[in-house]
Amino acid sequence: MHGAVSADKACPMLMINWKTMAAETLITVGTTPPNLVSNPIQAGWILDGEPVARLQLLSSSADGTASTYFWDCTAGRFNWFYSFDETFHILEGEVKLKYPSGTSHRVVAGDTVFFPAGSSAEWTVDRYVRKLAFCRTPIPSYLTFARQVARRLKRLARGGSGKDAGSGLL
Repeated sequence: MHGAVSADKACPMLMINWKTMAAETLITVGTTPPNLVSNPIQAGWILDGEPVARLQLLSSSADGTASTYFWDCTAGRFNWFYSFDETFHILEGEVKLKYPSGTSHRVVAGDTVFFPAGSSAEWTVDRYVRKLAFCRTPIPSYLTFARQVARRLKRLARGGSGKDAGSGLL
């Protein structure tokens, strides 16, 4: 019974091959029509106008630490505070981002931006903006350290010694 376990002790004939199941359940492919739902900007963050924001969840990791969204917004000016890491790619439109330092950047279709958890920016959307956002909740440093140790031990057990001895995944 290597690689398989009984799914139910009352029914020992029902077997699950965890290796096959994991490979099949981790990969999803598909194209769905846009289904953006309302995602109101917090009233206290809005500085000017009446921006309307929407989003669509495209994917999320099994452990809940990573997700991917389509997000769009109509004209307005507002603050945004990041409680997680976000990398986004502008698909359509543009936005002016003003950082707490006072520095501003105009970000247009084709541009990619990264905001680490704890950062903030003032967004000014003149007409419309649509982005593809990759969001990740950072893991605590002690868990990052534990993962690095586990990776090194795994590499040593396989006889690898260099940094290129694996995919970087645990």
